[in-house]
Amino acid sequence: MSVDIGSRLRHLRIAHKLSQRELAKRTGVPNSTISLIESNASNPSVGALKRILDGIPIGLAEFFAFEPDRPKKAFYAAEELVEIGKGAISYRQVGENLFGRSLQILKECYQPGADTGKVPLVHEGEEGGIVLSGRLEVTVDDERRILGPGDAYYFESRRPHRFRCIGPVPCEVISACTPPTF
Repeated sequence: MSVDIGSRLRHLRIAHKLSQRELAKRTGVPNSTISLIESNASNPSVGALKRILDGIPIGLAEFFAFEPDRPKKAFYAAEELVEIGKGAISYRQVGENLFGRSLQILKECYQPGADTGKVPLVHEGEEGGIVLSGRLEVTVDDERRILGPGDAYYFESRRPHRFRCIGPVPCEVISACTPPTF
């Protein structure tokens, strides 16, 4: 029997309204490690998993016994999108419970100058998006492009990448990634 530790951890973290960064601060485990575990790119040691679960808090036995209901809902009103971002970047996710799902869809909004950080993001999977409004600078490896409305990106997420809003107006993007990353 195989247990999907990554999806299970992601579901519990989101159910407790914690970002990966917040859980990392609570536990002393780097948020990059939590991201790798949630995307099933890394299997944690029992000790590391226990430390992470202490930050939720939930015990190991309860974690492995937990079986959330798989989502059955197919349609979502705009106000039902779940905010999982913080600060100058809004990530509104389609569906609250992504347990057992392999695709994450987001409506992203970057305020002018907002940036995913100086350290590029790297994780397993693929991601893509279409710019709806504003201008978004996307850097993948050493390649950088400024995208405007209607422009799109699609790449393997293990390639170092970064996003930044360019210009005086917010930038809105519809994106998808697999497996779910946040």
